[in-house]
Amino acid sequence: MFNSKRLALSLITATVLYSALVHASLPIVKLSGEIEQGALVLGKTANNNQVTFDGKALSLTAHGDFVFGFSRDDNKTHQLVIINAHGEQIVKKLTPKKRQYKIQRITGIAKKIMQPSTKAIVRIKKDNKQIKQARAVKSNIAAFAQGFIAPNQGKITGVYGSQRYFNGKPKRPHFGLDFAAPTGAVVLAPAGGVVTLFVADMFYSGGTLLIDHGHGISSTFLHLSKSYVKKGDIINKGQKIAEVGSSGRATGPHLDWRINWHNVRLDPALALKIAPIK
Repeated sequence: MFNSKRLALSLITATVLYSALVHASLPIVKLSGEIEQGALVLGKTANNNQVTFDGKALSLTAHGDFVFGFSRDDNKTHQLVIINAHGEQIVKKLTPKKRQYKIQRITGIAKKIMQPSTKAIVRIKKDNKQIKQARAVKSNIAAFAQGFIAPNQGKITGVYGSQRYFNGKPKRPHFGLDFAAPTGAVVLAPAGGVVTLFVADMFYSGGTLLIDHGHGISSTFLHLSKSYVKKGDIINKGQKIAEVGSSGRATGPHLDWRINWHNVRLDPALALKIAPIK
């Protein structure tokens, strides 16, 4: 005989189990890094999930790592979405915290630097094109997920986001972290990756080296006196890659280290604080 009570109980049990399975399958995501202007943020989820940032897909490593960042003056609310194989999703709305930036005034800059000649402008455009092409490299390298170390132990003399005035005239904000160090001081790789560019003497930045850390994250090192590596070399975190110098338009020997997420300029000091996600 058909047992209606048993059927009802079975349906209730099945519903509870289904609900539990759906709940258990909701995507899980972990983030590491500050939600503030200039910040680089690491993320981790299941490697078969889909992740988008403002509607654009982010690549995942084999271990589910991904990365994104916020520009210097970013005041928008961004949407991070993680979707699993069941179509379940988690939506995080992220608004970077506003920061106050330092003002730096530098005098004694030569007029030829303030007003480059026509010949220099041609050279500057060539330099910028090379840097742009190097930063446009797309790779699946996962070195960024292991965090960053300082490339030099010198005193910090210039910080990200600061507005510089050269001979009283405002210039574009500074996007690097400056380390005061003597010419010849060693520069270490802050993270592993592949060298995408080295030019010994660019107009403004002198000896310029770029390293791809993967997924749009790259490091740039300026004013170098020497490079131990060349384009195409695979390097490891902490490896000696170059020497500090005062090449290009520098007021003295120092290392200017910069980090990008694609075309977004990030704060290296914040990147140093990020803990890898396990």
